[in-house]
Amino acid sequence: MKYSITTLGCKVNQYETQAIDAILQERGHSSVKSEADAVIVNTCAVTAESGRKSRQAVRRIRQENPGAVVVVCGCFSQVSPDEARNLDADIIYGTGDKMKLIDDLEAALSSRQQVENIDDPFKRMAFEQLPAGAVDGRTRAMLKIQDGCDNFCSYCIIPYARGRVRSLLMKDAVKQAKELAAQGFKEIVITGIEIASYGKDFRDGTGLIDVIQAVALAVPDLRIRLGSLEPTIVTEEFCNRLYNLKNVCAHFHLSLQSGSDATLNAMRRKYTTREFFSVTALLRKFYPDCALTADLITGFPGETEEEHHETLEFIEKCDFSSMHIFPYSIRPGTKAAEMKNQHNKSVKARRAQEAQAVAAKMQKKYLESCIGKIIVVLFETEADGKCMGHADNYCAVSVDGEHLRGLVKSVEITYASGEMLVGKII
Repeated sequence: MKYSITTLGCKVNQYETQAIDAILQERGHSSVKSEADAVIVNTCAVTAESGRKSRQAVRRIRQENPGAVVVVCGCFSQVSPDEARNLDADIIYGTGDKMKLIDDLEAALSSRQQVENIDDPFKRMAFEQLPAGAVDGRTRAMLKIQDGCDNFCSYCIIPYARGRVRSLLMKDAVKQAKELAAQGFKEIVITGIEIASYGKDFRDGTGLIDVIQAVALAVPDLRIRLGSLEPTIVTEEFCNRLYNLKNVCAHFHLSLQSGSDATLNAMRRKYTTREFFSVTALLRKFYPDCALTADLITGFPGETEEEHHETLEFIEKCDFSSMHIFPYSIRPGTKAAEMKNQHNKSVKARRAQEAQAVAAKMQKKYLESCIGKIIVVLFETEADGKCMGHADNYCAVSVDGEHLRGLVKSVEITYASGEMLVGKII
């Protein structure tokens, strides 16, 4: 079978796509760019816009591959199965049971029978273990340690797409990390839907720091990068244990969402701005030069101009090195979609632009603070006599040179160019 996969959405979707890809290749199937016998679309539903893009992608792929078996899976089909049924797909799955999905795909090639398998995610009790790895043979691999979310933030559909928290056994996380090291990867990204909840389902006191420590010690020559963190997980003990693991990258992505306590409360977030700021101070106490990045939603229902300006002042106070900023997008099925005082598109966009202006100023400041420093870079791509990669603080770095892909080198930073640091290998 010749197949292709299209992926929308987050790192977990990317992880699951590469796992499906790895299993298909183990079974003797071939990935192709065109003229595929089967096409898989791994969808996203985090916002209404994500759902629209998912529908658009399926329709386009069906038109481009009229004779292929079309598979729709992922968060969009999980939470909107009726809409998925209208997309002329042959196989419709949600977010679960990837192995059975592949079995049904192989069977459908000959039978051409339509298959639908949408379960209740809240009835899933076990973590579905899939092969860890990377998309397109990259030097950085992903290790998914957790699925599901119990937070039920008012703007978020993901608990309804993924179910309750389920965790990968620590011994299996260590085993997969060692396998990735043996395959030649130089960095592992620990990912999941909400990794701060790791171990909650074990009910034995095991937590995120325990699995990070186990993985980091198992592969001491690999860099360990953490996925998005809920700020409530970051304590003095967490930081102290993390700091003693010398291969953990000094880059921490925190889920902020708003810099106003009133808006955070409406979002059903579980911290205040004061508590969040104490987390940034704690991380900088242990990692003075670390990169702190964050997510932000602008124009949340009911957010006033005053609360928006509180957010602008707060993010500047936090002094992030980079930010992901999103105008609020109504997601049907969430509490926020039913809230009064929804803002129009122009208000949400303006507020996002204003936040982005502050973020750009902070990023420029952080990049300039790296000039003259020696940082360690994992090189990933080569083009036109230059090699590019990411430092442990996740800044993009470029140097003159060739044949560095997959190597880790010390680089002295000489200047910043846009969002890129430029340096020379020492």
